[in-house]
Amino acid sequence: MTVQRARLLEGPIVPTLAALSAPNIVASLLQSGQSVVEAAYLGLLGTVELAAVALVFPFFMLMTMLSAGAVGGAVAGATARALGAGDHARAEAVLRAAILIALVLSTVMAAVILGFGRMIFTALGGQGEVLAAAMVYADRLFAGIAAIWLFNMMASVLRGSGDTVRPAFAIAAVLSIYAATAALLIFGLELGIAGAGFALPVAYGIGAAGLAAWILSGRAGVQARLGGVPLSVLGPLARQGGLAAVQSTLTILMALVVTAIVGRLGTVWLAGYGIGVRLELLLIPVIFGIGGALIAMVGINVGAGQRDRAIRVAWTGAFAAALVVGVIGLVGAVAPALWGGLFTEDPDVLAAVTGYLRIVGPAYGFFGLGLALYFASQGLDSLAWPVIGTAVRLILVMAGGFGLLAFDLATPDLVFAVVAGAMAVYGLFVALSLRFGPWRPADPALRTAV
Repeated sequence: MTVQRARLLEGPIVPTLAALSAPNIVASLLQSGQSVVEAAYLGLLGTVELAAVALVFPFFMLMTMLSAGAVGGAVAGATARALGAGDHARAEAVLRAAILIALVLSTVMAAVILGFGRMIFTALGGQGEVLAAAMVYADRLFAGIAAIWLFNMMASVLRGSGDTVRPAFAIAAVLSIYAATAALLIFGLELGIAGAGFALPVAYGIGAAGLAAWILSGRAGVQARLGGVPLSVLGPLARQGGLAAVQSTLTILMALVVTAIVGRLGTVWLAGYGIGVRLELLLIPVIFGIGGALIAMVGINVGAGQRDRAIRVAWTGAFAAALVVGVIGLVGAVAPALWGGLFTEDPDVLAAVTGYLRIVGPAYGFFGLGLALYFASQGLDSLAWPVIGTAVRLILVMAGGFGLLAFDLATPDLVFAVVAGAMAVYGLFVALSLRFGPWRPADPALRTAV
């Protein structure tokens, strides 16, 4: 048994989880920094550019959630379970499957946005200059989306092996490359919003090449070997990744529903909401900092037959995520200008950001709880309840939001109150359904009898 595997299976839960989470959290904050840098650059161009990116941003986040959190999480979980069982050949097959899936799904996503982007953004309320700018940005970004998929999938394999440090260094390199490249393209070459679209694939392409070089060196926890992708590996990945993808799609659909409602309140409110919701969506990578560690530690324990320990790890990480995200939400609610001021000095847009964060920010802790439990469920193969919880949240948002529109009551405060309430219900639903469902403690009498 390797030292790393022994630590995950036998080490104290809190210190081990903290050690795994720390590089992930740093990496997630750096990845969030990319979006902050982008919005800051675009804020210098004007409100039209900010509103345009608000239309495209949910689709970029969907791609990130799928490649790093949903399908990537399934890949990390499968890698962890294979290594927990000592099956290195299966872990190598998972790596090959991850590369194949990245190429296929990135092609599909690019085709959807390049082919139907104008129709989608128009349906979300994009018009005139805002719609034109959104198309310029989206076409450049999604033409190179394969680079981001490959980066995130290879990073997921490394995290599943228990290596959270090298993906963190790779993300730091990507952020540095992006900041320099975006500044050159947007301002130096005067490409404007088109330069922002080009910069992301360039930065992630270099990062993906770096991760590939490390894996091919033979020093990674999973070796790269030529071979096929057996259905015994691809099938479970497709099942779990597909279910997780439903979760991610529902989350982004919810953001699109609110975007469509707020977009009808005017450009200023759309720009302000785009800045405010960016904090919420950027919490997903922060939660993933803990969630990625949960997938590895929970998955390896499940693979080794230690399910009770895996569940204890899951609850520990979930409550830690709720605490971290809850504190961020409260800071945003109390001092919204700290976030909004990073992107704009327009007093009307800042007022819209303030309205959003003061109402929705206090509910972020519930969001962190539910999403961290979703990540842990990828290791415990209990994804159904987190996905159902996300569907419940979407139904509440749609019923409340469109109900307000139907009765001509759709003020920003009421719309944001619906969003906050649905977020709280989501976290509580997922926690209670798992606690009294698949994660309920075994009956001590039965355990003794066995």
